[in-house]
Amino acid sequence: MPFRIAILGASGYTGAELVRLVHGHPELEIVALSADRKAGMAMGEVFPHLAPFDLPPLRRIEEIDFAALDLVFAALPHGVTQKLVRALPDGLKVVDLSADFRLADPAAYEKWYGRSHAATDLQPEAAFGIPELHRERIAGARLTANAGCYVTCSLLPLVPLVAEGAVAGEDIVIDAKSGVSGAGRSLRENLLFCEVDEGLSAYGLGGHRHMAEIDQELARAAGHPVIVSFTPHLVPMSRGMMATIHARGDAAEVHRLLAAHYADEPFVTVLPPGRAPTTRHVVGSNRCVIGVVADRVPGRVIIVSVIDNLVKGASGQAVQNANVMLGLDERAGLDLVPLFP
Repeated sequence: MPFRIAILGASGYTGAELVRLVHGHPELEIVALSADRKAGMAMGEVFPHLAPFDLPPLRRIEEIDFAALDLVFAALPHGVTQKLVRALPDGLKVVDLSADFRLADPAAYEKWYGRSHAATDLQPEAAFGIPELHRERIAGARLTANAGCYVTCSLLPLVPLVAEGAVAGEDIVIDAKSGVSGAGRSLRENLLFCEVDEGLSAYGLGGHRHMAEIDQELARAAGHPVIVSFTPHLVPMSRGMMATIHARGDAAEVHRLLAAHYADEPFVTVLPPGRAPTTRHVVGSNRCVIGVVADRVPGRVIIVSVIDNLVKGASGQAVQNANVMLGLDERAGLDLVPLFP
C-alpha cells in the first residue's frame, strides 16, 4: 500500500510543485490538499496544468483527518507550522518547508523572524533537511525542517570544505541569484512583470534571513562560529538559482574533496576542474551541479553551485527528505532529467 500524504498550502508554487512530484511517485498517494482562501476549489482551477489529474479538492486544514495519514508536507507561511505540529498525531511525520524549525536556537529565530517561537520544545527534535548532509538524522526524525533554497545551494559545496578546513571560514563571500518564483506567488508590486523584467536587483543586503541558516550549519561543520558575507539577487527568470562563492583555498584540493565527497550522491554532480555550471543544467530536476575554478589571485577559489529553487531548493528536496524518513529509495519520484532548452 502507498503511504498516504497531505500537502498543506497546496495553492502556492511549492505546493503545486509538490503535487507534480508526488503525483508521479510510485509509493506516495495524495489523499488531502489544503489551501486557505482557495478552499473548496479544484486544484485544476488554481493551477490549470494540473487539471487533467485526479486530485482531491482543496480544503481547510481543520477539515483534514490527520489520523488517516502517514506524512504531511507543510508548505505554509512562516509561523504557522510551529503552531500546527503540536496538534498533530504523535506518529505523523512532517516535512516543513517553512523556516519554523530550521534554526536550533530560539533566540536566533526571534532575532531573524521578529517573533518568539511557539514550539521551542519541538525545535531540538527537528532534523535539518539536506539529506546529503544529515541523512542519518533525517532517517530517524518525526519532523524535518526543509532547508531554504539559497541555503541548500550554498551549503552543499561549502559544508564538506569547511569541515575539512579546505577553505577559510572567516573569508567566504556568497553572491547568489534566484528566479522570481523563489519570492512566492503572492501579489506584490516589486514582483510585477514590469518591475522585474529586464532588470537585476539585490535585496536583503547585510540581513537576509537565510544568513542564519548558513552560519548555523557552517559553524556545526567547522566546530566554531562562521559568519559569511551573503548577498541575494532577483533575476528575471521563473526558475533557477546560482550561488557564486569566493573563498581562500587551493582550487585543486577543493575540487578533489568535493568530487570525492559527492561521488556516490545521486543528486549532486561535481564538474571537471575549471568548468562552471549554468541554471539550465538543473531546471525541472532535483539536481545540484557544482563547478570549481581557480581564481587569478593565488590562493583563492571560485565555486559555482546551481539548483532549481522550486525542486532541490524546496519541493524536490522535501520529497527526498520524505523518502528518507519513510525508508524508501531516496530517488523515488525524483529521477527527473533537467529541461532543456
